[in-house]
Amino acid sequence: MTLNRWEVSSDSLRARIDPDQFTFTTTEELVPQDAVIGQERAVRAIDFGLHIQDRGYNIYVSGVPGTGKNTIVKSMIKRVAETQPTPDDWCYVHNFQDPDRPKALNLPAGKGREFQRDMERLIGALQAELSRVFQSKEYEDQRRHLEETFSKARDSLTNQLEEQAREYGFIIKSTPFGMAVVPVVRGKPIEAEQVEALDARTRDEIERKQKNLHEHIHTLVQQIRSLREEMHQKVAELDRQAAHFTSEHAFDSLRKNYRAFPKVMDYIQAVQQDVLENFKDFLPEQETPIRIPGLEIESPRKSMIRYAVNVIVDNAGTQGAPLVEEGNPTYNNLIGRIEKKGRLGTLYTDFTLIKTGSLLQANGGYLLLNVLDVLRSPFTWDALKRVIKNQEVKIEDIGELYGVIASAGIKPEPIPVHLRVVLIGNPLIYYLLHAYDEDFGKLYKVRVDFEMERHRDADAPLQYARFVGRICREEGLLHFDRTAVAALLEQTSRWANHQGKLSLRFSELTDLIRESSHWAHSEGAARVSRRHVQKAVEEKNYRSNLLEQQIQELIAEGTLMVDLSGAIVGQINGLSVYELGDFSFGRPSRITARVFLGPSGIVNIEREAKLSGRTHNKGVMILSGYLGGRYAREIPLSLSASLCFEQSYGEVEGDSASAAELIALLSALSDIPLRQGIAITGSVNQRGELQAIGGVNEKIEGFFAVCKARGLTKDQGVIIPSRNLKHLMLNDEVVEAAASGQFHVYAASTVDEAMEILTGHPAGDLQPDGKYPAGTLNAAIMKRLTDMNEKIRAMEADRPRSIRASSLEPLDESLTE
Repeated sequence: MTLNRWEVSSDSLRARIDPDQFTFTTTEELVPQDAVIGQERAVRAIDFGLHIQDRGYNIYVSGVPGTGKNTIVKSMIKRVAETQPTPDDWCYVHNFQDPDRPKALNLPAGKGREFQRDMERLIGALQAELSRVFQSKEYEDQRRHLEETFSKARDSLTNQLEEQAREYGFIIKSTPFGMAVVPVVRGKPIEAEQVEALDARTRDEIERKQKNLHEHIHTLVQQIRSLREEMHQKVAELDRQAAHFTSEHAFDSLRKNYRAFPKVMDYIQAVQQDVLENFKDFLPEQETPIRIPGLEIESPRKSMIRYAVNVIVDNAGTQGAPLVEEGNPTYNNLIGRIEKKGRLGTLYTDFTLIKTGSLLQANGGYLLLNVLDVLRSPFTWDALKRVIKNQEVKIEDIGELYGVIASAGIKPEPIPVHLRVVLIGNPLIYYLLHAYDEDFGKLYKVRVDFEMERHRDADAPLQYARFVGRICREEGLLHFDRTAVAALLEQTSRWANHQGKLSLRFSELTDLIRESSHWAHSEGAARVSRRHVQKAVEEKNYRSNLLEQQIQELIAEGTLMVDLSGAIVGQINGLSVYELGDFSFGRPSRITARVFLGPSGIVNIEREAKLSGRTHNKGVMILSGYLGGRYAREIPLSLSASLCFEQSYGEVEGDSASAAELIALLSALSDIPLRQGIAITGSVNQRGELQAIGGVNEKIEGFFAVCKARGLTKDQGVIIPSRNLKHLMLNDEVVEAAASGQFHVYAASTVDEAMEILTGHPAGDLQPDGKYPAGTLNAAIMKRLTDMNEKIRAMEADRPRSIRASSLEPLDESLTE
């Protein structure tokens, strides 16, 4: 039987890119373009998300790594952000009414630092001016005049009291405890003991006069106290007038610059009021406190820090709206934090220790986050949702927020925000968040999907060539000639596993460009050609294929048993793929089937040993459906069979070996041997049709490598589903071997076609009489199943009736009715 009708021509084993379609000699001649390649759906979605202004239209960018998500998203955001207004600066200042709740002020971009410098100059000028005024001769003269007026009035009242005391026969003496009244008898003051020695009449007279004199003293003290209070009020008014006169000009100049900002004007008014009330804080200290190394002692005066301006968002250097990419989105990095300092064993804080986070830095613009990083960081996801929902950032100590630390702290005024959050992640996280977070769909209404591949239309080759030229210019690499660009495009088709498509994983393409340039440079070549691209691919494979070579050595030396010649009943070479990070390779595995009498059906040994995955189990179960539908129309399917991956000690997953398992089983049933030089891959459905599978290129190349190591016989090859033909992008070595007849690739659509290739016998179609033509595979299988069924019936007939009755007794009593 000829196999030519199923053999795939060498031209169809790999899609070739004709370098002559390019009009350039090297990519140096091409004008670079910044257009996005092959992501029209994503670009439209991003553009929509960036321009719609309604709430909740934040963006989730979904796609696999390497498709250029970050680069494309950032470039599009930058273009839009440049056309938008620059947002305000934000500052925190002292709240003079409630010091624990600092106030937030917003000013146009660049004015925040300007206001901070103006306040610093204001306080510095007030310190200098107030010190000068309160140390001036004019001020000292006015204050001395007030004090002298008070002293004269006090002395006059004291003299009057002393005169009256002399008239009463007393003198006034000053003591540490106040004024004392001492009686005078015969011109001499007497002590209390001497008064007691006087006669009763004299004592009574002295006590009466003393009592009257005490009343005059009390009145005098009240008058002096009133005079002192009056003097203090006049001194305070003098001080206030001096402070007001000195500071008014400075505050007027400050108000003139910020008249358009009501909240700033209110703050300036509060500062002026506090300065007038606490002007002494601006004067030099009379005593210098002792400095102890390592020990900070706070001055009893209020700190000048209360007049500081803490600029937490400075957009002075921002052109348009800001774009902030937070690479480490912890709670503090995203929301902000309130730092603390230590003093005398305790922690303290103030509004100058408030630090901003990425959300405030991106206020009025765009914040770019990796969703996986956000979810990994404790408290960050919930905090981000609160900000988006409430449209404000509330900087709080995380310990106080969650009750971990119970300490009094400041509570800054929340700052309103308006920004667009862009999350970058993979599709799985998007589906999980949409399913388990009820707020996610309301907050992230724009989904951006990045594709992994694109169709190879007429414009694609030149677009990729321009991309190559741009990378070479930006990174100083050697430029590529037409053959090298064609080789790159063929490799992207290999990555896409499709002859009509190109991969959009530009990170891998960029790496290949760099490595190809390296090998060309190492040769001293002036530009990169096709052989340098092939060299880069081969070298990368060599760096990764240690395990593949070790397995091939085991097969070559016979440790892993794989037959590559002859024909054996019930034995076939299946193909599997091993994926090791960014490298994958194929290898053959011996699959065997044994058929014998019994009612067990098909036994999957891998499943019984718990080495079979769910998909593989499904594939084996489909075999029963195929056998029953094809061969058990007239007779019951009575057989026992076992299937096994020989020398397989790990889990078997996937259904790409189901065709091989079925063919091995059919070979065992028909007793017709299978050619061992031909391997097969493909899944099968219940109708016997071969279905497409993944990793077809790796599987073919893996089997070819084993055959090459043992020696090519011109009879070896691989059967693949015909639906996989468009996925073929085999390496040049396999294509050349196929072109020279050393190796073959066959495409089959059904199990019958694959059986004909492997056995050389016709499969045979079902005739109108319900039988298969004699001499065909299906006829042999049908005959074997019929014989097995008759033998089982004969065995049942020979068994005692009681045993047969018990074995045939139905499990459900209702079946006997």
